[in-house]
Amino acid sequence: MTSSAIGLVAGVAETFLTEQVVNRLPENLAPAPWTCECESVLWTMRPAKGAAAALPHGIGNGARPLGVIGGMVSYKDTPVGHYDEVLGAVVFRRGASVRGTVSFMAVDSETSIVGGRANWAMPKTLAEFEGGIGSGKQISARGALETPWSVSATPKSIGPSVPIRSSLVVLQQFAEGDVRSSKLIAKGRVRPALVSVDMDSESSLSTWMLPGRHLGAIVESMTFSLEEPRPLPSR
Repeated sequence: MTSSAIGLVAGVAETFLTEQVVNRLPENLAPAPWTCECESVLWTMRPAKGAAAALPHGIGNGARPLGVIGGMVSYKDTPVGHYDEVLGAVVFRRGASVRGTVSFMAVDSETSIVGGRANWAMPKTLAEFEGGIGSGKQISARGALETPWSVSATPKSIGPSVPIRSSLVVLQQFAEGDVRSSKLIAKGRVRPALVSVDMDSESSLSTWMLPGRHLGAIVESMTFSLEEPRPLPSR
């Protein structure tokens, strides 16, 4: 994927990359698939009116939002090293299938921006992070570019740690407009939590990544793989 195409990956307004950032991005030295180790705070939200608008046009046509997942992730091991991440994903029904798409993602690694956008059309932008992950701890992120936004999450554990295994098919729209699917397979340990989320009310993120208290989880440890994307079959 060319540098200009990397800048055109579909995402909400807060994922916009300036020309200056696009021009200084390194080459993609870590092609798919990736296997990563991380800890995180995740939370779930009802599908507010803004959730449908957060879907790229190639995915939103015929899709019905079912919910939204927010997350703060601290990566311990990845093909591009350690970095932190904040994300917002819309879970939706498309025909008989339930799928997800990442509409917002920000990281503190330009190498990760390249890998995410070039490999899977994840609309990564730059952010700055403070805090850590754990019950009672706050972790926050704010935009490092021209479009202002901020997100913070403080989880409170409400149950014991349990092992999980899960898989999800993720659809992302590439710069050329085509939609491709990737399978994410994960295993780890999670602890249920109530997560208090604060957001910049002037950001459009708050219209679909709703602030407030949400049911979620503290992911104490997780290993996941994200496969190389494939074109969707003809319909």
